[in-house]
Amino acid sequence: MTPKITGFFDDATNTISYVVQDPEGSACAIVDSVLDFDYASGRTDTKSADAIIAFVKEHKLDVQWLLETHVHADHLSAAPYLQEALGGQVGIGDRIQVVQDTFGKVFNEGTEFQRDGSQFDQLFQEGDSFHIGQMRADVLHTPGHTPACLTYVIGDAAFVGDTLFMPDFGTARCDFPGGSSDQLFDSVQKILELPDETRIFVGHDYKAPGRDDYAWETTVGEQKAKNVHVGGAASKTDFIEMRDARDATLAMPKLIIPSLQVNMRAGQMPPADDDGKVFLKVPVNGL
Repeated sequence: MTPKITGFFDDATNTISYVVQDPEGSACAIVDSVLDFDYASGRTDTKSADAIIAFVKEHKLDVQWLLETHVHADHLSAAPYLQEALGGQVGIGDRIQVVQDTFGKVFNEGTEFQRDGSQFDQLFQEGDSFHIGQMRADVLHTPGHTPACLTYVIGDAAFVGDTLFMPDFGTARCDFPGGSSDQLFDSVQKILELPDETRIFVGHDYKAPGRDDYAWETTVGEQKAKNVHVGGAASKTDFIEMRDARDATLAMPKLIIPSLQVNMRAGQMPPADDDGKVFLKVPVNGL
C-alpha cells in the first residue's frame, strides 16, 4: 500500500513533520510534530502545529496516531497540542525509559518524574505492528542516535527520524548520552534491508553543499548506492571512526536543553509551581 504523505518543513529547526494518510480512507498519523520555541524569550508558539491542524481539517482527516521517532534534541514536540485539537494516541519506542532515566538525572527531576514511559499512550517494541485505517505500520528499533529511536514502516514508506539523512548528507550524530556509532551502523543496515523501492522520509534536512533546495524523500536503493557515510562498500570500522571523529567537532543543538525536558514528557511542560508558572532547568556543565 502506498500512503499519501505530506511534509511540513520547519525553517527554524530544519525539521520535517509528516501527515501520513490511508489512501483508501480518512485515517492518518502525524509524525514528529514541532512546537515553536524562542529560547531567548522563553516563549512558545503554535504556528507550525496550526498548519498541520488546518491541513487535517481541510481534508477531513481522522488522526489516529501522533508518532515520535525518538526524543528529539533540536525541537519541542507539539503532540499534546495536536492531541487536544485532533485526537489520536501518542506513541514512541519503549526504550524511552532509558532516556527518561538518563535525563531525569541530568535535569535533577527527582522522584516525582516518572521514568516508566507512562506519559505516552503507547510504547512500541521491535517487531510491533499497528494500523492507520487499513494501512499496516511496522516498528523497527533503530538505536544509535538515541537508545529509543524507531523507524516506522508504513506501507511502502519508512520514517527514519534522525537515523539517516538525505544521501548527500549522511547519518545522524551519536554523541548524546546513550548514543552509539556502533549501534547506528547496525540500525542503518536494518533499514537498508528493506526493499530498494521503499521510500525513506528523513527527519531533518540541512541542504548539503552543492544542493540549493531542501529535500526529505529518498529511497532505500538511493541510500545504498549514494549515502556519503554508509553507501557502497562502507565498512563498520570505517564508519565508526568517521562518525566519532565528526561528532567530536559538533556543537550542541541550540534547543537541546528545553527539548529534552519537554520531549521526555511526551511534549508536556514540567509541572507548574504554586503560582502556576512553568520553568525549565539549565544544568551547568551537565551535558
